[in-house]
Amino acid sequence: MVLAGYCAFLQLYATQPLLPMLRGVFHAGEVAVSLTITMASLGVAISAPFAGMLADRIGRRPVIVWSAFLLALTALATASAGTLPQLLLWRFLQGVFTPGVFAVTVAYINDEWRGAGAGRVVAAYISGTVLGGFSSRMLSGLVAAHAAWPQVFLVLGSLNLALAAVIALWLPPEKPRAAVVESRGWPAVAAHLANRELLATFLVGFCVLFSLVGIFTYVTFHLAAPPYSLQPGALGSIFFVYLVGAVATPMAGRAIDRFGHRRTLAAAIAVSISGVALTLGRPLWMVAAGLAVCCTGVFSAQASASAFVGSAAQHNRGLAIGLYSTFYYLGGSAGASAPGLFYSWGGWPACAAFIAGVQALTILIALLYWKPPASATRKNPCDETSISA
Repeated sequence: MVLAGYCAFLQLYATQPLLPMLRGVFHAGEVAVSLTITMASLGVAISAPFAGMLADRIGRRPVIVWSAFLLALTALATASAGTLPQLLLWRFLQGVFTPGVFAVTVAYINDEWRGAGAGRVVAAYISGTVLGGFSSRMLSGLVAAHAAWPQVFLVLGSLNLALAAVIALWLPPEKPRAAVVESRGWPAVAAHLANRELLATFLVGFCVLFSLVGIFTYVTFHLAAPPYSLQPGALGSIFFVYLVGAVATPMAGRAIDRFGHRRTLAAAIAVSISGVALTLGRPLWMVAAGLAVCCTGVFSAQASASAFVGSAAQHNRGLAIGLYSTFYYLGGSAGASAPGLFYSWGGWPACAAFIAGVQALTILIALLYWKPPASATRKNPCDETSISA
């Protein structure tokens, strides 16, 4: 499960440390090369609900294994891209195959360990996703510091291929599952979208990943420019702050239990906004500290939002989780592009101010539309799912 989580996020954000380099290679602007993030996130958003449907039909294990292999193959194929449109196509396909690992693995865990340590296994899986997301950026920067950018995807693709083989060997066969009859199709989707509390949760998820992707995409351009002039290897090392957020995030679970989802999310986003403000400082250490504070707040907000899905959805929770994933990664797709307009206009200060404004909107949505649980005895929605980046 740890390796599946690691594999799921080994490709998705691999181009973030490469963006300044790709801008020069393809003679394109910041927004154009940031599409390498946008297209991958868009692929995830589009395919997430269908990955779950396919897994329900043919089984969890086959979808996880084949998606892991397809992720590896598309990564290796990405190294052959000679133009920016070709690179964008392969990045989109990488996104398409990602939910077959990350979303279906959560369902697999809930089926195979239900009532017997599922929480512990989910925690291990989440640790794998965090390490995969960090390794993606770190390895990308290190390889690009010593070789041409296509070598990044040869390295990541080869590693992904090895992981897929291990997953195929070690992942146990599924236990028989009892059939569950629930309404499906567009009526069920429409019912969820008509639920104002649930729709607000989808929008919160959209804004949460929007801010995280926006910050870490455009800060690379900021740090590649004078007075910092960081090269890809150094830009990749910036993502060590990602691990700080991952270590601090478990505290969000205790805060949710004590103070509720709304208060926890509002406090987490406020912390993240303060981190964005710190990145406006001139010393590099202050920028790094701001990024650490920012991602700590965003990860905690994501824990609150993903936990609230199970509370807001009264039926078809699996579908609700899929829709949340779609909105979440649509936010990541938009966050990779929209802030670029502000960066082109006013540099990092304008970009950071725009992202902070989106984060403030996130707090407003939660405070207006999230309701506290009717009783303390409600089932803990954290058992339903968790999504990381």
